[in-house]
Amino acid sequence: MDGYEEKKAALESLGAQVVAASVDVGDDAKKVAANVSFPILEGVTREIAERIGAWWEERRGIIQPSEFILDSTGKVVTSTYSSGPVGRIAASAAVSLIEFYESK
Repeated sequence: MDGYEEKKAALESLGAQVVAASVDVGDDAKKVAANVSFPILEGVTREIAERIGAWWEERRGIIQPSEFILDSTGKVVTSTYSSGPVGRIAASAAVSLIEFYESK
């Protein structure tokens, strides 16, 4: 998530907002949010994961990396899902994708 903080100015110039979600709560949630200024929802449950379209891993009771880029109407235009820490959208790629969608 630190990469998104580094691209904050570029994202803001595009009118993009970053929001994250985590199953962590309390001090663990604070550690996740320590280096970023965007909101992070803590204490995500399976029900919440299903409502936002994230992939819930039953075995460990967590959401796996699930990333979405929405247009200005709230429609999902790009999404990625991963079964582990590899396969996330890099912040620079998110900026490029948003620029691409804005140009259409």
